[in-house]
Amino acid sequence: MADAKVIPFDDDRSRGSAVQRPPRRRSAGSRRKNGESAPVREIGEVGEVQPLPTRAASQHDDPVTGTGEEQPPQQQREDVGGLERRIAGGLSFLRRRLTGDYEVDDFGYDEELTDQVLMSLLRPVYEKYFRVEVKGVENIPAEGGALIVANHSGTLPLDGLMMQVAVHDHHPAGRHLRLLAADLVFVLPVVNELARKLGHTLACAEDAERLLGQGELVGVMPEGFKGIGKPFSERYKLQRFGRGGFVSTALRQGAPIIPCSIVGAEEIYPMIGNAKTLARVLGFPYFPLTPTFPWLGPLGAIPLPTKWTIQFGEPIPTDGYPPEAAEDPMLMFNLTDQVREQIQHTLYKLLVQRRSVFF
Repeated sequence: MADAKVIPFDDDRSRGSAVQRPPRRRSAGSRRKNGESAPVREIGEVGEVQPLPTRAASQHDDPVTGTGEEQPPQQQREDVGGLERRIAGGLSFLRRRLTGDYEVDDFGYDEELTDQVLMSLLRPVYEKYFRVEVKGVENIPAEGGALIVANHSGTLPLDGLMMQVAVHDHHPAGRHLRLLAADLVFVLPVVNELARKLGHTLACAEDAERLLGQGELVGVMPEGFKGIGKPFSERYKLQRFGRGGFVSTALRQGAPIIPCSIVGAEEIYPMIGNAKTLARVLGFPYFPLTPTFPWLGPLGAIPLPTKWTIQFGEPIPTDGYPPEAAEDPMLMFNLTDQVREQIQHTLYKLLVQRRSVFF
């Protein structure tokens, strides 16, 4: 049998060379792709070393297996550092509370406790349960005293607390709202202490003027118990705004009046009746009867998860009036009526825009 001609794998047929070269190992980068011939190098020629293909690390890789969830080292360090700071801050807060190394003002307001604890408890109700939408917060001045006047409703005064969270969380300057509350708030155990810590104070002209004079943001709901305890059939119909005492207070301090309209609070406890006899026995201004309370017991006290909107209107300036204007009954009546009409008009507008009570 004739000897067969041995043709090496890397024979350069394009040059017609019959020179036999020893077979050599090809690198991963010289493999044929789509029918192309592999490049040929002369004997002794050293090719470029190609690194083995590797998969880029993903932020979802698992730290053990290399796959799954894994954060970049920088982000891991930031997360650990943030956790350490939060733990250190929490321990420092506890130390100050235990040693009494914290400050409260003359009204009992505890700013640190409000920011770190009380607001954290109210915020889930504000964001997740009532899903409050805030409008016009830019109408609140960044500094100096101002008086926010709002409608009042809902059987229980949750609207004041939600307004307080809205100002605290959404105002660019992070301002704190100091609410004027009724006498009943400060005679109830536990409620009294919490209200003081949150910055609430008695709804009297002296306290309001003092807070405004200190440059504080003060909130008042002139309807009082007439508004919060009105029947469901009269929802979103503003009650009488008292005798205009809040206007006199604003005039004395030259503080702007900011009307505020709250939609959604009226439906959290639809008040279909009032047990007046029981209210007198308990010393309450009213004892509400709703479709769920007291028939379902404690479950009936859970508010309905309505969708809220809080809108702050344009400020009404008072600094252009002379000092004696605070004693002018006609001026106080006109300004009170102006604030009331602006709040009522905004309520009607928001109700027209609302798609549903719960959405």
